[in-house]
Amino acid sequence: MAVRWITGFLDSPGPEVEAFWVAVTGWELSARRDGGTFATLVPGDGDACLRVQVVGDGPARSHLDLHVDEVASAVARAVELGATVTVDRGDPVVLASPAGIVFCVVGWAGERRRPAPGRWAGGWHSVVDQWCLDVPEAVHAREVDFWAALTGWAVRPSDLPEFCHLERPEGMAVRLLVQRTGAAVAGVHVDFACDDVDAEVARHVGCGAVVVRRVPGDWTTLRDPAGREYCVTGRSPHPS
Repeated sequence: MAVRWITGFLDSPGPEVEAFWVAVTGWELSARRDGGTFATLVPGDGDACLRVQVVGDGPARSHLDLHVDEVASAVARAVELGATVTVDRGDPVVLASPAGIVFCVVGWAGERRRPAPGRWAGGWHSVVDQWCLDVPEAVHAREVDFWAALTGWAVRPSDLPEFCHLERPEGMAVRLLVQRTGAAVAGVHVDFACDDVDAEVARHVGCGAVVVRRVPGDWTTLRDPAGREYCVTGRSPHPS
C-alpha cells in the first residue's frame, strides 16, 4: 500500500478549544460537517492536514488518518502487520496499532501540497509538521516496525536515543516521530516546527496554552485549553 497523505485529528469533548487551534496555526476553520462533528483547519497555502472532531467525552486526544488509494486492501495490510479493526464503515475504517494507537484508513482525495509555514509579527515562522507516536518501552520496537512496514517509510535515528523518525516522501505534509516513553499507554501528539522557540511558545501562551516542560534549545511541551499536550520544537519550519 502507499500512504498518499496523512491528516491529524484533534479529538475534543466540545468545540470550544477550536478557536485556540485556529489562532496558533493561523489557519481558517471550514464549515462543519456531519451534524457539526467535523471541521478542517484550512491553510492559506497548501492542502489541509489538520482537522478537528467533537467526540463528546474526554480526555482531549488525537489520532491520525492515513489516506490511501484503496481502503480495503490497505486495511488488510494493516491487519496482516498486527493492527486490529475497531470500527468498519467502509471508508473510513478505524484501527488500533499493536501498541493501541488509534488511526483511520481513508480514501485519498488528491492532497499533495505541503502547507507553507506561517510568518508571525516578530518575523519568525512556524507550522504544524509532525506527529509524535508516544510508545511504552516494552512495545516500542514492535511499534516502530509496524509503522515502518505500514507506511513503507525508512526509519532514521535521532540524536537522542529515545527518538527515531520515519522519513516522509517528498511533499508529504507531516513527519512521523516515534518516542520511547515510560508511560503505560501509547498515544499521539502534534508538534510545531519553528525558527524561534521562545517567541513561538510565548505566542501560544498568549492564546491560552500552558507550559508543561522546557528542553532549552530543542522543544517545549505545552497543554492546550482542553488539556491536550503538544510540542513546539526548534526544527526548521521550512521544507527541506
